[in-house]
Amino acid sequence: MYRNQVRIRWLGALLPFLVTWMTLMGQELEPRAYASAPVGFHVLLGVYSRSDGSVLMDPTLPLEDVTAGINGTALGYFRSFDFFGRFANIGLTVPYAWGSMQGLLEGEFARITRSGLADPRLRFAFNLVGAPALEPAEFAGYRQKTNLGLSFSLAAPLGQYDANKLINLGTNRWAFKPELGLSHLTGRWLLEAAGGVWLLGTNDRFLGTLRREQSPVLSLQGHVTYNLPRGMWGGFDANFFRGGGTRIDGEKSTSPTLRNSRLGVTFSLPVHRRHSFKISYDNGVITRLGSDFSRLSVGYQFVWLGLR
Repeated sequence: MYRNQVRIRWLGALLPFLVTWMTLMGQELEPRAYASAPVGFHVLLGVYSRSDGSVLMDPTLPLEDVTAGINGTALGYFRSFDFFGRFANIGLTVPYAWGSMQGLLEGEFARITRSGLADPRLRFAFNLVGAPALEPAEFAGYRQKTNLGLSFSLAAPLGQYDANKLINLGTNRWAFKPELGLSHLTGRWLLEAAGGVWLLGTNDRFLGTLRREQSPVLSLQGHVTYNLPRGMWGGFDANFFRGGGTRIDGEKSTSPTLRNSRLGVTFSLPVHRRHSFKISYDNGVITRLGSDFSRLSVGYQFVWLGLR
């Protein structure tokens, strides 16, 4: 009986860690996040992703050969507008995840599955330098040079969470990320870099009644994309994230902090002036702790110009 309780306790604590760090903490690889667009630009999007791989654990835990397969979908809405004469945009993403994880706990095989809503995210961004707010007719003759933008992302604790259960897809805490992004167009090449930090709230119902705190996570990413004929583009992506040390009821964890990096590629294909598809693949390069996943994502976008 005690053995089963220990098994559930460890695996239950791990799956929310996997989903949280896969979808939220620093693993973003989003090219063109600070590129220019006309005001009154609306986008509806849907994304499916599949992540598979191993999980690198704290060596002090009684877990071996841990692997996971996680599916993720997300629906989102984006719109651009005039923000005191500068180009700005706001977007909302609502994710849903399902998957399984298995491994050896003290030499015995164990497996857990879960599905449900994860924490939604709201993002607001505006340009500090470059990219003024332009109407569609004006934007048609505009050519981007260098943009410097500022964004704020907020993850709300609205995902599936039950303090009486050890397995949750939501985090039961707020998370906030300010980020500074640079976008420079030269010929057909678009060069981008962004740096931000996730500031994480407290989960005061971790595994029932425990209080879980986590230190900030530094997030860096860079992209090199090439504009192809007929609106197509492709590029290379990279990121790095570090931090995330934890405290449980005020006691500092002995687990190592994150110091991970990923590389990926992205290709975008417009099939009509209002429809486009995007496919991306990324893989872990450096993984000190957490999910060492390969991830394939396919997205669809519907675009229109409307009232501002």
